[in-house]
Amino acid sequence: MSFIRDKQFYKFSAYGFLKNLRFFEPFIILYFREIGFSFLDIGILFAIREISTVFLEVPTGFVADIGGRKTSMVFSMAAYIISFLTFFFLRSYAAAAGAMVLFACGEAFRTGTHKAMILEYLHLTRQEEWKPDYYGATRAASKIGSAVNALLAAALVFITGSFRYVFLAAAFPCVVNMMNLASYPSVLNGTDVQKGHARPGIKDTIKYFVSVFRNSDARLSIINSAAFDGFFKVLKEYLQPVLKALAIGLPVLTAMSIDRRTAIVVGLVYFVLFLAASTASRYSGRFSRRIKGVVQSINITWIIGFSILIIAGIFQELSVYMVTVGAYLVLFILQNIRRPLCVTYISDNVPQRVMASGLSVESLIKTLFMTVLAPVCGYIADAVGIGIAVAGAGVLMGFLYIPLRLKRPEQESASVL
Repeated sequence: MSFIRDKQFYKFSAYGFLKNLRFFEPFIILYFREIGFSFLDIGILFAIREISTVFLEVPTGFVADIGGRKTSMVFSMAAYIISFLTFFFLRSYAAAAGAMVLFACGEAFRTGTHKAMILEYLHLTRQEEWKPDYYGATRAASKIGSAVNALLAAALVFITGSFRYVFLAAAFPCVVNMMNLASYPSVLNGTDVQKGHARPGIKDTIKYFVSVFRNSDARLSIINSAAFDGFFKVLKEYLQPVLKALAIGLPVLTAMSIDRRTAIVVGLVYFVLFLAASTASRYSGRFSRRIKGVVQSINITWIIGFSILIIAGIFQELSVYMVTVGAYLVLFILQNIRRPLCVTYISDNVPQRVMASGLSVESLIKTLFMTVLAPVCGYIADAVGIGIAVAGAGVLMGFLYIPLRLKRPEQESASVL
């Protein structure tokens, strides 16, 4: 037996595929470096994005739970489009900072909301026992989008000879996704709407929301998931300079410009990374069953994760770039095994009524963490090297495992297995 692959499943999958056609992502640090920004400048830009998201994260979660999740998602796509167009037409640091704020607006309206819609749909169709498998399958589609994105982005950079046009191209999938989201059934705006009742007020929403933090398991699961994702999202970007160094050192394609050689290497490597990530996400549920539980799986992936970061940083410092790339491959696989399991565990400890708000809190904590980590890593990378920054982050992650390790219950519920 398995979950139902109906029309809505394919709409969820299409959302993830289109969302991840962000052609700038494999090249964003290289683009910023090309126009003269230091790693500290780049870290500050990422911090601006995360700080802006902090101020918007939980309020937008409330908006989604109270005012309608579909509307929030459509607004998110519109904010992305304006951000990408700003990056394309304006190249100053101030414009980049403004575009980051717009991007944060899109992120804040999106994060947690779409997951809440998926979990709501599983609740309505009585498929909650398949949460890891269902969410893992839709996430796999998004990683296929990332893999296709890497090849298309590389082709775009190769043809144009510039990193700039990837921002313009990234606006088009957002337009298509707006139409996809608008076609979702109105019932996914919230459970109470489906029952024909008036939308719940802010007072009731806050009451449910506060109850999340009275549950120690919910609290710890949210922080654990947010911290791991924060490390991953900051440090994965440092793969781009590694790939550029690898491209420069290749004994082939020497007649091409450095940017075109880099585009080929980045496109191929990210294509493999995201294909592996897609497969990992699809088999997340099976992985947890083999390891005998979601909690145990989450803890194991944390231990392997910080070990891999240390290895990646050391070999990057030694200029053994193939080992570094291999370490990042393992890190991508781990994160995509882990993510569906974390969403499942959080959803088992957060009331369905405020799922978007609960997942927005997870994003908020991740955002706060990244706000500090991104500029610190940028400063260290400028001062002593990228490898030291990555390895140091891995050591910090190892120390954090002790307070953030999930406590395994005597018997995990069937819904998480």
